[in-house]
Amino acid sequence: MMPTCPLCASADTAFYHRDAWRDYHRCERCTLVFVPPTFRLAPEEERAVYDQHRNSPDDPGYRRFLARLFEPLHARLEQGARGLDFGAGPGPTLSVMFEEAGHPMAIYDPFYAPDPSVLEHTYDFITATEVAEHLFSPGKELARLVGRLRPGGWLGLMTKRVTDHAAFTRWHYILDPTHVSFFSESTFRWLANEHDMSVEFPAGDVVLLQRRWRSASVKASDGF
Repeated sequence: MMPTCPLCASADTAFYHRDAWRDYHRCERCTLVFVPPTFRLAPEEERAVYDQHRNSPDDPGYRRFLARLFEPLHARLEQGARGLDFGAGPGPTLSVMFEEAGHPMAIYDPFYAPDPSVLEHTYDFITATEVAEHLFSPGKELARLVGRLRPGGWLGLMTKRVTDHAAFTRWHYILDPTHVSFFSESTFRWLANEHDMSVEFPAGDVVLLQRRWRSASVKASDGF
């Protein structure tokens, strides 16, 4: 029996690839490539991998890396727009970059900043850098983030994209045991259509989704 897609919940999935230690399946509906639940790490194993990350706002190289998302998103924001950095990790940096540019920021991370109250507010923009590929339940998590955006708000994601099957089988990105969800352009186009959003691809690993203004209205006072 094929596993259900964790993004769109379709049962129309098919085997896609097998390497030395796990399987990958592809959804025929939204084209997400994903690792079935049986191959996922336990929370303590996942945390141990993340604890090895040494990211910091004092690292110019890391700032240059994040600038691939920061620059195109910042160019689309109004002055003083409020944001949330989701999955900020052990060394929050993108939030610092936006704060330096005049944007009040909240952060959330299930391991390092697990404050659920920030997920009760709404925001002008939400970022998630190198997060989408780690999500066990991307459909649920991304829908939650979209629901926290005000009309006209932006969701900015950084994650490397699937191009074709041959490249996938040689891809270093799948060697990280915490990477379990792999998106392509068509996956993001499906996501945009599902949530009534526009979508742009400013770089090979960057996607910007904007909630349309005609979406359900949100009280302007619902901030943080």
